[in-house]
Amino acid sequence: MSVSLWRLCSRWWPRTLRGRLSLVALTTATLLMMILTVAFNAVVQRHLQHQADDELRTRAAAVAATVDTSGSRVRVLETPGEELLDTNVWIYAGDRLLEKPASATTSGPLTRAADRVASRGGGQCVTADSHGPVRLCSRPVPGDKGAATVVTALDLSPYRSSAEALLLASIALDAVMLACTYALTRLAVGRALRPVRTMTEHATQWSAIASAERFGSVARPTELAQLGGSLDALLDRIRALLRHEQQLTRELSHELRNPLARIIAELDWWQARPRSATDTRSTHEAIADAARSMRTICDTLLDDAHDGAATAPGTTDVLPVLRRLADRAAATEKVEVVVTGRDDELSAGVPDALLERIVSPLLDNALRHARAQVEVRACARPGGVRVEVTDDGPGVPASFAPQLFQPGRRADPGDGHGGAGLGLPLSRRLARSAGGEVQHDERHTSGARFVVSLPAG
Repeated sequence: MSVSLWRLCSRWWPRTLRGRLSLVALTTATLLMMILTVAFNAVVQRHLQHQADDELRTRAAAVAATVDTSGSRVRVLETPGEELLDTNVWIYAGDRLLEKPASATTSGPLTRAADRVASRGGGQCVTADSHGPVRLCSRPVPGDKGAATVVTALDLSPYRSSAEALLLASIALDAVMLACTYALTRLAVGRALRPVRTMTEHATQWSAIASAERFGSVARPTELAQLGGSLDALLDRIRALLRHEQQLTRELSHELRNPLARIIAELDWWQARPRSATDTRSTHEAIADAARSMRTICDTLLDDAHDGAATAPGTTDVLPVLRRLADRAAATEKVEVVVTGRDDELSAGVPDALLERIVSPLLDNALRHARAQVEVRACARPGGVRVEVTDDGPGVPASFAPQLFQPGRRADPGDGHGGAGLGLPLSRRLARSAGGEVQHDERHTSGARFVVSLPAG
């Protein structure tokens, strides 16, 4: 039973936010209208009853003025227009009935009800049923030798009809108000959600085509401005990931082209005519070397892509990161690494992991070519941070300087040092992605010096 009820409710429960908010507003308004209607009609009925009681007491006072209790017997004085006063009026002397309405019988339900009211004494009002609701009120008339009681009655049907008419009118008004509430709520919510729907459509379109359009350029309410900021951040993230993926694809295709062409050339040369065992062994070694180069290229680029995907904006203290890199290098290299800097609180506007990936290729390159020492110096510059990596090696040949940051290029591939020629281009690309730059200082002649410029933290 409960499962069926749940399915029924789920079927009729609105699926849109507009429908749900409208239903919540309608439910709330319905409860409020019910409470107000019940309270209003209770007040109206009480007010109408008070009006009836006031009228009965007024008539009873007028009739009591015609009752003489000063003598030994209770007498009813004759007055002009007494027919109007005697309508629905009972007069008692003690427990004895003196007068009653001409339309009422002695044993009728109204007379019995009047007897009960009169016997209770004091001024009381009760409601009886005699072919409809009837209100009866009593009024004692004190005297010297005897006491009398006047009981008046009033038909409540007109009052009940008025109360029922007010109840029907209030219900009709409630229905109109609820219908207006539901319609206005749907209209208001629809208009309020229209910018959200537009923003959703734009976000879908912009994310598909990697558009540079953003929501922050348009003035919006505070809530929508916050949503727009979140969507802008998401779009920027998607755009950055698309750029990263495109960059990775270009670099892989560019870097793998040379070793793959070398493998094909070696195989074509080996298959062109019969070869000796020495030629075959030389071909195998060349192919193996090209394959190792391809593996190094793939590992380097994929590791960078994996690390770059987890990079989040942030700041970091520069000198602790540089000292950590220097300590790591000192454990594996024989070359001395010296880190200098005046300000231990020098901060760069990049995460520490990104700073490591920018400086590490430069430090590795310096360690490969240095003779005895590598100096890493950090200092502040206007609006940012400057990191210099200097080695005392042979330096960069002038003829090779223009190709220094091209992927896969090495000044002397046969110098006995490892590497695939990707470190410097990778360092520059990461620095530029953070709003910085990596350059070769051509004015430094005793060795090589690379300069990293990064925004301040």
